[in-house]
Amino acid sequence: MSLHTPKEIAQLAIQAGVVKSQSSVSTLLILGFMAGAFIATGFLLDLHVINQLPADWGSFGGLLGAAVFPVGLILTVLAGGELLTGNMMTLPIAWFARRVSGLSVLRNWFWVTIANFIGSLAVAWFFGHLLGMTEGDYLKKTVAIASAKVNADFSHAFISGIGCNWLVCLAVWLAFASKDVVGKIFGMWFPVMAFVAIGFQHVVANMFIVPAAIFAGQLSWAEYLPNFVGVFLGNAVGGAVFVGLVYFLAFRPGSERAGTYQ
Repeated sequence: MSLHTPKEIAQLAIQAGVVKSQSSVSTLLILGFMAGAFIATGFLLDLHVINQLPADWGSFGGLLGAAVFPVGLILTVLAGGELLTGNMMTLPIAWFARRVSGLSVLRNWFWVTIANFIGSLAVAWFFGHLLGMTEGDYLKKTVAIASAKVNADFSHAFISGIGCNWLVCLAVWLAFASKDVVGKIFGMWFPVMAFVAIGFQHVVANMFIVPAAIFAGQLSWAEYLPNFVGVFLGNAVGGAVFVGLVYFLAFRPGSERAGTYQ
């Protein structure tokens, strides 16, 4: 078969979590930087697609932008990258199976968060600010998107973050399902397109669009911090609980393996 079964996917996700937990700090920083830059590039492409569309296109214009955003996750999974939101599923499911320690989960999340932020920030500064790709003709749309995110109250940001990473981690789950490149691309494409079209909040994507508005002098870091915390926690619940824990409880994969952690 060209597909893994859901139970096999669960085992693959656990194995991925184990490998990630053992990665060196330098590897996490390099691959985390790349993933942050990839997600930011996908958002930049989305912004450029939707910016000049007629207003009367309404939600269809947003759908077109959402349709190109998945390039960021596709690059991360196929070219190689450490993305915080995906790791919010693979590391916890490995922990639920007692294949990694809780400390190793937090270690991975800490370094990948920093690296994703630096990668996203680099795209926002060099491409968005210095080249003007999020300013000039694009500034109004950049600020509108960023302002909508930071102006959401904590509960809305948290719940939106859950919805987002439920879909993002399902995209990663479907990438594990396929054994060929085309299948992996299609598996990732639609859940990611869905979260963008719906308007859910992704902590790494926000690391690009909000700083882009900050670099343009339209928002502040103080306005960004509450959004970061709310979306981070929501993404963690969406990935770890709604995907990692749910499928671990359904299939109980890997818990019988040697070398477990309490």
